[in-house]
Amino acid sequence: MNFSDLNLNRFLLDALDEMGFTTPTPIQEKAFPEIMSGKDLVGIAQTGTGKTFAYLLPILRQLTFSTQKHPRILIIVPTRELVVQVVSEIESLTPYINVRFAGVYGGTNLNKQKQLVYEGQDILVATPGRLLDLALDGILKLKFIQKLVIDEVDEMMNLGFRPQLITLLDLLPKNRQSIMFSATLTNDVNAILDQFFKSPKKIEIAASGSPLDTIKQLAYPVPNFYTKLNVLVDLLKDKETFSKVLVFVKNKKQANILFEELEILLPEQANVIHSNKTQNYRLRSVKNFEKGTFNILIATDIIARGLDLTDVSHVINFDIPKEPENYIHRIGRTGRAEQEGVAISFFTEEEAEYLGEIEFLMNREIEVLDIPKEIEISSQLIDEEMPKVEPEKVVKRTIAEPSGPAFHEKKEKNKRVNLGGSYRREIAKKYKKPKTRGQKRK
Repeated sequence: MNFSDLNLNRFLLDALDEMGFTTPTPIQEKAFPEIMSGKDLVGIAQTGTGKTFAYLLPILRQLTFSTQKHPRILIIVPTRELVVQVVSEIESLTPYINVRFAGVYGGTNLNKQKQLVYEGQDILVATPGRLLDLALDGILKLKFIQKLVIDEVDEMMNLGFRPQLITLLDLLPKNRQSIMFSATLTNDVNAILDQFFKSPKKIEIAASGSPLDTIKQLAYPVPNFYTKLNVLVDLLKDKETFSKVLVFVKNKKQANILFEELEILLPEQANVIHSNKTQNYRLRSVKNFEKGTFNILIATDIIARGLDLTDVSHVINFDIPKEPENYIHRIGRTGRAEQEGVAISFFTEEEAEYLGEIEFLMNREIEVLDIPKEIEISSQLIDEEMPKVEPEKVVKRTIAEPSGPAFHEKKEKNKRVNLGGSYRREIAKKYKKPKTRGQKRK
């Protein structure tokens, strides 16, 4: 099927042609008639399969000219970066269509964004927090919304936006079309579907939690941060193979430490992005990564979702995320548009259990490799890895009383049952304990 086989007008077809797109992806092909029918819909597909165009094309096809000031289409996304991307894609699709659109998000001047809304928009793209600010302020009237899109809803749950999202859904008119797109379905997501969607049609391009088949997945057991650094640098020295690399870390502190180390070991090849960086810095970093100004981008999960980064050769998980769904979204930055990609993960003994949960979600195993013999096993630890010293317990002396039977039985919920360590033993058997300095290499 080509885009010309869909019920698109010539304005949209001309825009797609100028972008070089002729064939819809499976999610775009399946979602188009369902959204056009006006039914509620939930689409399950991995990042990189064209979900944004899957909802934008039918929405723009049905959108008619209006001078109404209040938005009729609302698109809610989890991050500022994704707001910017969706607005950019609307702009790409509408050079020949008279449509007003804007993006609003936190971390920027609220009054300027109030002015944007006041000027009148047909489509509003927003993060939940800033959207709620505008709605409760009264500048944004949600009662005129005809179509609602929630993109990457599971990430909103992970980021703690559930209360804001529930409040917003309660404020919206009941007579609307609701559309949801995501890569995974969690219990929280299903609860929202049950409460706020009307018999939604479900489109599933791949099983929830399945990685893209174009991504090769590997893992290395590594004992600590600085040994992970040694393995990473050894890999990145092959610039021809590792041409464009996203490195994910679990927090801002580790992102900064890793960046400082790479600046010494691989100068002017890397940059770092996380929530403490300004919005302009973050957007500029992503743009420079796309242009090839540097080939390594260190990131927290803030950009694991939604951003359309092209030609990423490798995703490296410097640590294993506790939420297995986050792993799916991280590795979805590579292997896009049917290209091949590679995801490499480093895991400590503690993180082995997280890797097992990821495999369970994906229903497939990740190939585990031994660290190359030439890699130095470091004994240096960062603060988070230092052994925790337990404070001495102060024992209060009391007058001894005769012991006797307990006054009452423990409540059922307070009884603890030792289920044994069989699961951990199975995980340990598979992944082995990462080498430490004191162990002999075979």
